[in-house]
Amino acid sequence: MISLGKKPNLKFKVQAHRTGKTEEVPFGELIEGPTLVSVYMRNNTSSCDLQNAELGKNMQAIAKQGFKIISVSRDTCTSHTKYAAKHGYKFDLVSDPEDQFAKAVDGIVEKSMYGKKYLGPARAAYLFDGKGKLIAIVPKVEAATHGRQLLEAMAGLK
Repeated sequence: MISLGKKPNLKFKVQAHRTGKTEEVPFGELIEGPTLVSVYMRNNTSSCDLQNAELGKNMQAIAKQGFKIISVSRDTCTSHTKYAAKHGYKFDLVSDPEDQFAKAVDGIVEKSMYGKKYLGPARAAYLFDGKGKLIAIVPKVEAATHGRQLLEAMAGLK
């Protein structure tokens, strides 16, 4: 994974579900002030749903720490729109089918499913300052306690 204090190249374009609509923007433009980026695999899967539910449940506490939330997966923005409506999520959901964000933060890892090995994005979270500099990483997200993990990482920044 990328080292703390680095500014990854986030100039690649993504589609983002923001405030009820879809926009195509350079990823770096989504970082408006301190920002938390949480990476998950797919909408409507048990662990990923838990991970995002934790973001939603802790959104106010995270905002009190001064951070905006972005959740990134390979899903399309059409899927994200339905997913946000279904769960009432008010944070940005980003479509990144080519794992550009994970590549930018050196977060591609070897995974295994049913004995088959493949490469994919790490289920991790990244905290950025307002200028795009990486200030903390949660390298292994625990879906059921993701909110607490993030708040502890934020507390460690003070």
